Amino acid sequence: MILLKDILYKVTIESVVGSTSVAINNLEFDSRNVSLNDVFIAIKGTISDGHQYIKKAADQGALAIICEELPEYIINGITYVQVANTHSALAIMAANYFGNPSEELKLVGITGTNGKTTVSSLLYQLFKKAGMEAGLLSTVKIMVGDSEYKTSHTTPDSLTINSYLRKMVDAGVEFCFMEVSSHGIHQKRTEALRFAGGIFTNLSHDHLDYHKDFAAYRDVKKSFFDGLPKSAFALVNVDDKNGLVMLQNTKATKYTYALKTYADYKAQILESQFSGQLLKINNQDVWVKLIGDFNAYNLLAIFGASQLLGLEELEILQIMSTLDSVDGRFQYLISETKITAIVDYAHTPDALQNVLKTINSIRTGNEAVITVVGCGGDRDDQKRPVMGEIAATLSTRVVFTSDNPRTENPEKIIEQIEAGVPAVHYKKTISITNRKEAIKAACQMAEENDIILIAGKGHETYQEINGERFDFDDFKIVNQTLTALNK
Repeated sequence: MILLKDILYKVTIESVVGSTSVAINNLEFDSRNVSLNDVFIAIKGTISDGHQYIKKAADQGALAIICEELPEYIINGITYVQVANTHSALAIMAANYFGNPSEELKLVGITGTNGKTTVSSLLYQLFKKAGMEAGLLSTVKIMVGDSEYKTSHTTPDSLTINSYLRKMVDAGVEFCFMEVSSHGIHQKRTEALRFAGGIFTNLSHDHLDYHKDFAAYRDVKKSFFDGLPKSAFALVNVDDKNGLVMLQNTKATKYTYALKTYADYKAQILESQFSGQLLKINNQDVWVKLIGDFNAYNLLAIFGASQLLGLEELEILQIMSTLDSVDGRFQYLISETKITAIVDYAHTPDALQNVLKTINSIRTGNEAVITVVGCGGDRDDQKRPVMGEIAATLSTRVVFTSDNPRTENPEKIIEQIEAGVPAVHYKKTISITNRKEAIKAACQMAEENDIILIAGKGHETYQEINGERFDFDDFKIVNQTLTALNK
């Protein structure tokens, strides 16, 4: 039996109508899921306000209502708790409801614009290979030991996070690696979690549709580090000028990593090719399967975090050499006609530039680089012309196409991308709205030894158009197309 007063522990309460000494069933923030004796938390979202559904929740059997504003009509027998912030209340209540599972394992949060999925997923892989019980909360999937669950958000809601952390603790998991998005931080989904460490990868242009300006986006990321406890570590990339900003007010022990400047963890790229690269990490040479400067940073973060969590340097380096790329992150194939096709999640200007620069640094110069790229709808539109400029400048040919247009007109999105193309490069670009046809066109353009980059969607196996999700897998489509062309 769980009492309402027990799960309200540490919540900032402004007023109470009714008794908190009542036994409750579940916590719900979606009124459609409320049933008898549940607690309904009225969340003010970006699209709708949960306060509009308080009566509906009560009609469906809610025993208690958590809200920022008390409703005009109070129903006898229901407890109303007015709080300062329902996002914060939900996070604290969710942690209490599931027995504060983050305190029973070592939880590491990874935040930044790019690299979150790779760092968290590879840390999970590494610790599993080291014989540790590990868990993962990522954009791609959730792992509880060896059990896999699907996910739809980079950082899930507080109830989902804590429910999976409880599963992990019950399954004997010792370490959990979690992507922490700016949305998740801002909406307080990670509040009330105890982190053993935080990792900052980098910061570049993204999510300005939500955060409005870059300073606000940066400060939200920083607030994650501000909230780390003294017992935690804060590991940041100091080649990014925002790395030291993250450390300004943190109580955690500070550590740094870099390729170009002095840092606690340092790496140098000695050799690079499509099959992998040779790195020197803290004066130790290691061959890894992941390529590019961006992956050198990711691997350095993994190396540092693993040491800070207690693994030995030699064991870390040995396991790092066996790690495979994450689905949709520089995932490549070579066709029978020696065409290389690369699928990557690069959906920000910085990520696209990193991938194209990596490709150009490895190729001999005789091969064409054909890029297929679009931008998501209902998201930051300021990055679209920048993406167009980068693609056109760093590629031999470019096919602009749809990404996930969502509720926007895909042709309008493409027009905004095209607006950034310098006049000198305009003739090398074409636009094909249908993404499948765009990929086919790129394959038909390619000749022996050419390189095709399909950017933006990476691991996603769907395309979202007008509220519907259709099956769509970039890697499968390019593989099928090149196979068919070989016949």
